[in-house]
Order: sequence, then structure tokens, then C-alpha cells
Amino acid sequence: MTYKNIQLPQLFLRAAIGVSMLSAVADRFGFWGKNSAWGNWENFEQYTRKLTYFLPEIISQFSAYAATALEIAIPILLILGYKTRIAAYGAGFLLFIFALSMSFALGIKAPLDYSVWIGSAAAFLLAGQPRFSLSIDQLTQKI
Repeated sequence: MTYKNIQLPQLFLRAAIGVSMLSAVADRFGFWGKNSAWGNWENFEQYTRKLTYFLPEIISQFSAYAATALEIAIPILLILGYKTRIAAYGAGFLLFIFALSMSFALGIKAPLDYSVWIGSAAAFLLAGQPRFSLSIDQLTQKI
């Protein structure tokens, strides 16, 4: 398969990971309404406490803020294609940690139902690409 053949699938993968992560952030701020996973910040903090049951409450609360900040910054970088490799690794590790936490706190079925393992694997696959088409990285690449 030539590099030209993977340009659009790669763009689709960047967009899919980015939009999915931003959708989760929108949910915790109530943008998706009442029929959503969390629906508001308080429910998201409660869910984070459940996933980080092994941490002191203040660190668990901090992790909710840290995860949200990363889940805003990383997808924006992915969608724009800026520092794409770093952002893809960031998404991969963040989703991997999330999947592990879900597995320990809720059982293995939860991250499988929400395809968190697939998201993590997809992000790591994206990080391994040699170039990033249709991206700021491509535009700023030295020729």
C-alpha cells in the first residue's frame, strides 16, 4: 500500500479520535442533554471518583480536571494535524489509562462496550504513521 492510499483513512482516523474525545467533553458539560453518559460536571466527577477509587479524593478530583484538559487539547491537535504524533501518543496513553481504570473499577466489559481499547490502539497506530497528510505538520514540514 502506498502512502497516497492511506491519506484519507489517516485523516478520517484523526477526525474520528478527535471528535469522539471532544464529544465526551461536551457530555460532561451538559451539551448532549439528559440522555447522555454524565450530563453534567458533578456526575462526571462522581464517575471519575469511581474509576480512581484507589486515589485520595483530592487527587481523584484533580484527575477529572486533568483528563478534561487533555481531552480538549489532544483532539484539537489531532483534528488540526499539529504535533500529530505527540497528540496521537497522548490520546493512546490517555485512553489506555482510562481503559485500565475502567477494567479494574467496573470490570472488563465496560471498556469493551465503549470501545476504549480500540480507541487507544487506533491512536497508537496513528502515531506510527510516517507522515500526516492534510495537516499543519505537512504544511510546516521542511522540504
